[in-house]
Amino acid sequence: MANQVPLYDNLVHSFDSAALVAEPENVQQARKKGFERFRETGFPTRRHEEWKYTNLTAFLQDAYQVKPSGKKSIPAVLLKDADIHSLDSYKIVLLNGELQGVAEDLPDAVKIRSLSEARNEAAFLKYFGKNADVDGSPLTALNTALFAGGLFIEIAAKAELDKPLHIVHGFTSNDSLFVQPRHLMVVHKSAGVSIIESVVSEDTGNKIFVNTLTEVVVEENAHFDHYLVQTAQSGTRLVNQTEVNQKRDSVYNNYTFSLPKAELIRNNLHIVLADEQTEAHLYGLYVGTGEQLIDNHSLVNHRMPNCNSNEVYKGVLADSATGVFNGKIFVHHDAQKTNAFQQNNNLLLTPKASINTKPQLEIFADDVKCSHGSTTGQLSKESMFYLQSRGIGEATARALLVNAFAFDVTSKIKIPALEQHINHLVTHHIPVHEADDHA
Repeated sequence: MANQVPLYDNLVHSFDSAALVAEPENVQQARKKGFERFRETGFPTRRHEEWKYTNLTAFLQDAYQVKPSGKKSIPAVLLKDADIHSLDSYKIVLLNGELQGVAEDLPDAVKIRSLSEARNEAAFLKYFGKNADVDGSPLTALNTALFAGGLFIEIAAKAELDKPLHIVHGFTSNDSLFVQPRHLMVVHKSAGVSIIESVVSEDTGNKIFVNTLTEVVVEENAHFDHYLVQTAQSGTRLVNQTEVNQKRDSVYNNYTFSLPKAELIRNNLHIVLADEQTEAHLYGLYVGTGEQLIDNHSLVNHRMPNCNSNEVYKGVLADSATGVFNGKIFVHHDAQKTNAFQQNNNLLLTPKASINTKPQLEIFADDVKCSHGSTTGQLSKESMFYLQSRGIGEATARALLVNAFAFDVTSKIKIPALEQHINHLVTHHIPVHEADDHA
């Protein structure tokens, strides 16, 4: 299939099968399969159902380089942007997907390597590529074929970390850049960990497109709290694919916070409850301004009986920002006694802000409890009047109401410093004055 952008040809020509001989057999085979699939399909367009509301082609027209140029160490401004006040954590820093440094006091129970250094680790050989569907997603196929950089994180069995890992993903370049990090996170049996990922970028006037793929394995009786904070600057386009596989009695909690100012944020979150008595909780908050496009796609795949999933996403959109929410719960025939809930609520602060929302259920079992719903509205004028009549200024009143709207998500954050940080970011990006009345 001939593709519609010059970047397609550049990527296809950059694939070097001869260079794969230094990699393990499973990586070689995955890369070859991913390359053949991407060469056949090209980039997704709006003709693909999963990309109906997101015109990716518009973000692929720039003259991207596929290798970073410029800074070799992360700029101080990016570390400052990623800083979470009062957070006590083990810090890991990457620049354009390449590992820069790891906290010196990291516990022995935590193993962190660059992905290239981890290729002979037992967990890497066991789990790499097992959850990423190159046939179902062109960008997954592309990342699998040409990924460079990224992390391998392994938490030993029965380990309980005393504080979270804080991963800083910084991006910058002297030229427009197309970069594809790949991560693998394995939480072994009966272990517990919290990981915060902060995505930041430097506004150099160049375009940066980041196509990230993260594979997560949560083994038996393990617990993983996974936070993603996206605060990249203008000119940045983020596509983030997270593939999660859960074993028996495990709990996975995902918290995704997408904030201004990145031009495009597309989050694909796929969770497979692969054994009985597993739980998955998904919480999302997206705040869009300017002409930003924030697109959240989720799939919770119930394959076995007696499992629970809960999903709450909330959006706040201002100016001419566009939001997309597409959430699917899939319950297989064998997944009896499933309990699944999904809710998407949106707040439009200006007449030109918009949301496309599509919660979905596909149920093939007959003994289940499943529900979904969606709402879209504006700030209550009665509530604004009430607060202002009590002497509260307009900006403060709007901030109070928006933070109250977001509370169902922010209150679920288990790390107080991070909760305070998110609430501050939300308040900071709320328009100070009310726009013209909605039609």
